[in-house]
Amino acid sequence: MAKSPLRTIGAIVLLSAAALFAVQPAGSGPKPYPDRMKWWGEARFGLFIHWGPVSLKGTEIGWSRGGDRRGYGSKGDQVPAEVYDNLYRQFNPTRFSAREWVDIARAAGMKYLVFTSRHHDGFSMFDTKASNYRITSPESPFQRDVVRELAGASLAGGLRFGLYYSQPDWHHPDAFTPDRHGRYLDYLKQQVTELCTNYGRLDILWFDGLGKPAGDYDGEGLVRIIRRLQPAIVVNNRTGLPEDHDTPEQKIGKYQDDRPWESCITMGRQWAWKPGDELKSLKECLQTLVRCAGGDGNLLFNVGPMPDGRIEPRQVERLREMGAWLAKNGESIYGTRGGPWKPESAVASTRKGQTVFLHVMQWDGEGILLPDIARKVKRATLLAGGNASVSQKDGWLVLAVPQGMRDPVDTVIRLELDGSAMDLQAMAPASAGKANR
Repeated sequence: MAKSPLRTIGAIVLLSAAALFAVQPAGSGPKPYPDRMKWWGEARFGLFIHWGPVSLKGTEIGWSRGGDRRGYGSKGDQVPAEVYDNLYRQFNPTRFSAREWVDIARAAGMKYLVFTSRHHDGFSMFDTKASNYRITSPESPFQRDVVRELAGASLAGGLRFGLYYSQPDWHHPDAFTPDRHGRYLDYLKQQVTELCTNYGRLDILWFDGLGKPAGDYDGEGLVRIIRRLQPAIVVNNRTGLPEDHDTPEQKIGKYQDDRPWESCITMGRQWAWKPGDELKSLKECLQTLVRCAGGDGNLLFNVGPMPDGRIEPRQVERLREMGAWLAKNGESIYGTRGGPWKPESAVASTRKGQTVFLHVMQWDGEGILLPDIARKVKRATLLAGGNASVSQKDGWLVLAVPQGMRDPVDTVIRLELDGSAMDLQAMAPASAGKANR
């Protein structure tokens, strides 16, 4: 007797789930992006860069500064404030090349770049007139406007360009003082105005208010300035206001196709450069990207350049490895939407037009078993070349790929449907697993 294509353990539960999923009709599918965010949704992959004088110490940016973090709990103790605040007098990254950074991002398959114009430590990596605590200060041996150079290189290299900007400033004397906080708000608005005025087209402004309500930093006033000066800009949700997208940090966001989101995640353990930092494996990096896209979100992947201005060679190598994978499999990431199966540890899926890309990251037995979709699969092929076998019966979709054709990181299967994949309701593949034959 032929074996059932279902798991033998818990088969009754799985059959019930299959019956539920089988009757699900096609729905409205993912919510379209606003026109000004269409490029952002199609990009899926960006480079986050945390960098500043603190790289001389190899400790975390902002958080390692000693002294009072006004309004933010415990004090830092790794680098005394008087030492931290004077690192810029020694910071001379003569090997910094904006063009090289952009080339690295492009080689990684990234479509945009977001740089820390000013972090919580208050040091400005641009030529601000609001403070002397800046990279172009007379006391700085470097005296080059890093933001300006990156803006120009990104434009020349075809990358969208964005800036991170921290509303907290643990160096500024007026921040969160009872009688001078209004002056601090004026300082914030002056800097935001400079960033939106002096550097050409700005595609992203990535705030980081550390969970404070909008009123603490006049989030509404800051956003009004930005929208007036850069009408097409994308703004994240850390002004205390919802704005354009959510920002899960150091974790992959949940499946969400009715509101844009972007996970910001470090390649290593630390945002800023750390000597000997433990880097994520290529497998972990790629599967993080796939699960973000499968959840209908973006990945903003962070590196921290070294004190001399270079991105660490082993980080560059990891990014190039990711780019090599995307050169072969990018059609399953760029310009897609998540679903129709929500991502889990074993599988993720993306879709575009009448095509679903199934990413199989773990195999259990001879095949993969998924709740069926309200479309007929006309053909199943591997992006790497070759065919996959597929059957749809009794509310289940069963896929099999010979072991010798499976990729240990991600086997990408293209499913060509007899109708649109975009109006299918997303569903949980909680039963995805072994399909005995």
